[in-house]
Amino acid sequence: MNAGWEIKTVSEVAKHSLGKMLDKAKNKGTPRDYLRNVNVRWFTFDLSDLLQMRFLDDEEPKFTATKGDVLICEGGYPGRAAIWDEDYPIHFQKAIHRVRFHEPERNKWFVYHLHFLDLSGELRQYFTGTGIQHFTGETLARLPIPLPPLAEQRRIVGILDEAFEGLATAKANAEQNLQNARALFESHLQAVFTQRGDGWGEKTIEEVCVIGDGNHSSNYPTKDELVEVGVPFIRATNLVAGRVSGYDMRFLSAEKHAQLKKGHLKTGDILITNRGEIGKTAIVDSAYDNANLNSQIAWLRCRDGMKNKFLFHVLNSSDIQQHFQSSKSGAALQQFTIKQLKALKVPSPPMPKQHVIVEQLDSLSEETQRLESLYQRKLAALDELKKSLLHRAFSGQL
Repeated sequence: MNAGWEIKTVSEVAKHSLGKMLDKAKNKGTPRDYLRNVNVRWFTFDLSDLLQMRFLDDEEPKFTATKGDVLICEGGYPGRAAIWDEDYPIHFQKAIHRVRFHEPERNKWFVYHLHFLDLSGELRQYFTGTGIQHFTGETLARLPIPLPPLAEQRRIVGILDEAFEGLATAKANAEQNLQNARALFESHLQAVFTQRGDGWGEKTIEEVCVIGDGNHSSNYPTKDELVEVGVPFIRATNLVAGRVSGYDMRFLSAEKHAQLKKGHLKTGDILITNRGEIGKTAIVDSAYDNANLNSQIAWLRCRDGMKNKFLFHVLNSSDIQQHFQSSKSGAALQQFTIKQLKALKVPSPPMPKQHVIVEQLDSLSEETQRLESLYQRKLAALDELKKSLLHRAFSGQL
C-alpha cells in the first residue's frame, strides 16, 4: 500500500442503515415512491417501475436517501451499489443499505471499490445465506476500505471516471453490433418463410415427422439411478446454440436405458423443449445417437420430403417461436403439449428448394456466429480491462 493510505472499516468512516420493511397491514402515512433492490444497478438506478409505500412524517428521514448517499443491495443482488445523485430525496425499502460517509467525497471511491470486489469475486466472502444470499449490516460494517488521501483519491477517481466512460461506450457499441448481427440473420430467416414461392405448401408437424418425447412414467430415472459414465440423458440445459452440449451431462446405465420405452434418439433427430423453457432446439449429431431424453424435451424425426435442417430453421423463426410463447399453458410448469406440436403447421417447399434454403441459412448462420464470437470476445476483453484498471487503482498503481 502506498504511503499515506489507510485501511478502515465502513463503520469507522460512515453511517449505514436499512430501509423500511413493506407491511401493507401495518404501514401508515403518506404514499411515497420508494426504491427496491431491483431498481439499483451498478453506478445508476432504474426508475422506470417505482412502487409506492406509506411513510409517516417522523420516519421519513430514517428511510430517505438524499443526494450523495450510497445505496447498496442487501439481498437479491447483494453488494450492487450506486450513488443517489438527484436533488430530491428518495425513500427505500429494507432490502437496501444507505451509506452516508462522514467525508461525502468518499462515496464514488467506495462504489468503485465495491465493484472491484464484485468483479474479482472477493465480495462473496461477505455474504451470508445458502439459498438467497444477503449482505447484512453486520458484514457491511466490518468491510475494509483502502483510503488514500483525498487529493490522491480525486486523481484516481478522475482516471477511473474517464476510463469507465470510454469502456461503457465501447461496450455499448459491441453489444449493438452483436444485436445487429443477430437481427440480420433473424430478418433473413423471417423473409425466407414469409416470401414463399411456387410449389410451397403447408403441413402439420405430424405429417412431416415422427414425434416422440422423453419418459414420464413411474420408471422415470431417479437421481440415485444416474451414473458417472453411460448413456447420455439429455436435459433442456444441454440444448445450446442448436447443438447438444456435453457440459454437465447426466448419464444412465445401459440397463436403465433399455428399460425406458421412450426417448431413444437417432442421429439427425430434432430436439425441442416443450416443458419449462419452451422452444429451445438442437439437432442430434452422431455423438448422441441412441442417447435418451428427460421429460422436458420432445424429438422430431423427419419423414421423406422434409429436410431436418430446414425444419430446424423453421422452428427457430420468429413466427413459430412467438406461437410457442403465446400458446403455452400451465402455471407451475409451462408446456407446449405433444398434441399441440403435432398440429403445428409449417411451410413445406419442394425438397430441392429446401436444400437451397438450408445452404443459404447455414452460410449466414456461420457468419453470424463468427461475428457473435468476435463481439463476445470484445465484451470479455472490456470486462477484463475494467478488472485490471480497478485492481491497479486499489493497489495504488494508477
